[in-house]
Amino acid sequence: MKVDRIRDLLKEVRSGKIKVEEALEKLKVLPYQDLGFAKIDTHRELRRSYPEVIFCPGKTPEQIVHIAERMRENKSTVMAVRANKEIYQAIKNSLPEVRYFEKAKIAVLGERKEKVSPHTILVVSGGTADMPVAEEAAVTAEIMSNKVDRLYDVGVAGIHRLFDNKDRLFSANVLVVVAGMEGALPSVVGGLVSKPVIAVPTSIGYGASFKGVSALLTMLNSCAPGIAVVNIDNGFGAGYMASLINHMGREK
Repeated sequence: MKVDRIRDLLKEVRSGKIKVEEALEKLKVLPYQDLGFAKIDTHRELRRSYPEVIFCPGKTPEQIVHIAERMRENKSTVMAVRANKEIYQAIKNSLPEVRYFEKAKIAVLGERKEKVSPHTILVVSGGTADMPVAEEAAVTAEIMSNKVDRLYDVGVAGIHRLFDNKDRLFSANVLVVVAGMEGALPSVVGGLVSKPVIAVPTSIGYGASFKGVSALLTMLNSCAPGIAVVNIDNGFGAGYMASLINHMGREK
């Protein structure tokens, strides 16, 4: 932490040399905590309105716990994605208040103080097999103070299931559409609604789906305008982007 620089900025604000807004702008690019194996961006919430998120794959449970403990010291909401039960239990042993969303594989510490958006994010999945990625998107959006509706297993193999829920499609402010196999569902939804659609290809499918590459290319080549595409199985990225869109224009 650049403690001395922060102290100097406070003095400048008190003396009237700079305005509070100027000090905040300077603080946005200052501190992080160096743990040796990781450098925690402690001011990401100031810059981005949401704190740094722990991506668990590649880290040991001990490293994840250490990061979570330091983040909680700063009163940050802690969100750990792709957290299996072993990681959840390790966090719980140190921080018993942790909540775990098993389908989404997300562990959470703390509550958001941000006002919940009055608008709804609708998360749609092509098949039941796509639900883990869909839940990662849905839970991410909920943690980031959004109302989330879920519409699962409405893929193009039985398109009437989607049309039977057209009112929910039309009432959503942002839609996250998750699909594997050939990945056609976002194009169908994008051709129906007037709101942003975030397409999420999943790695679900037979051999020629190439672990999601086929769905990814289909979504990137969609002829329906208003569709943005995230990476394969990236439910977190889709939920995060949907939240940013859903909170645009809110009162600060």
